[in-house]
Amino acid sequence: MRPSPVMFGGHARRTRRVPAGPVGRRPLTRLTVVSLAGHVAFELAAGVGMPLASLIGPYAAAGFWTLVTGGVLAATGRDESADPLLAAANGFGLAAVSAHLRGWPTRRTRAGLPWLEDCEGLGSELMPFYNPILYTSAVAGLLAVLRENRTARLRVPAVMLGLVPVLVAYQHWEHRRLRRQAHTRPGWWNRRLRHLPQAA
Repeated sequence: MRPSPVMFGGHARRTRRVPAGPVGRRPLTRLTVVSLAGHVAFELAAGVGMPLASLIGPYAAAGFWTLVTGGVLAATGRDESADPLLAAANGFGLAAVSAHLRGWPTRRTRAGLPWLEDCEGLGSELMPFYNPILYTSAVAGLLAVLRENRTARLRVPAVMLGLVPVLVAYQHWEHRRLRRQAHTRPGWWNRRLRHLPQAA
């Protein structure tokens, strides 16, 4: 179906028509959010902390990410007014994965894709599990941006992707804090980092 012209400021403006699926059915966005939650939970369970843990502690950080995950999942069942929020969530998921792949050592797979060799102190032995979690978020987020953003503008996830350099810098800054805390305040949640040299 061709987009219909809409009068705006005395000129005909064409609106972008996106095929709309049933409202409340956003499985790709749900998969993005759940896999992102799995990503941070994996880090915590593996003993390298999780985002914000160095600032507010592991329990508060886990509570924060649980609330965020629940809030975005709840929004997937709302009408089209939630599309900008969900587009931002999908874009942030893409940015988070991109920051990991750009900020930590990688090698190329036979398909030419970057594959993390280590990340945030997890070690090479956990990468066969960690990489698929990240790629699940990335693929689901990209498909959700293309197929489930019925009314949101594409610039919303694009703005989120602009955060990649900031996220790379933040990851390394927090990783250094977490390594220091692992030596000064050891706990179950930072146990793997105690085997690394204390960061300056």
